[in-house]
Amino acid sequence: MQPLSTRQHIGLGLAGLLSALSVPDVFTPTPAGTVGPPLAVLVLTSALGLIGVIAVVLAWRGNAAALRVAAGAVILLMLAAVPAFFVDVPAVVRVIVAASVLVTVASVVLMLSAAHRAVPVMD
Repeated sequence: MQPLSTRQHIGLGLAGLLSALSVPDVFTPTPAGTVGPPLAVLVLTSALGLIGVIAVVLAWRGNAAALRVAAGAVILLMLAAVPAFFVDVPAVVRVIVAASVLVTVASVVLMLSAAHRAVPVMD
């Protein structure tokens, strides 16, 4: 694999941040009688967060497959958060989810962007 570009490093940093923020989800279950994600979703997001963190570390070291696994993990994390737009939750939660969706899209685009290499022009 070619060395990672600055764009890819920034994308990996964002993906690592999103993944790391999802790891402790399972330790904060939704209290009874309140609106929130079920425990199964919290376990899933924590597992995806852990997979994402590990993949980011491996991708940072040059593993091309781990780069794609990290992208997949943050995409699945984003999809797990999308139902917040369709249920009755406070506006603050919707704003946070919208911001995480935007950061996820940015991180995936940056991670999977090809490194721009100078190409000689042959005239």
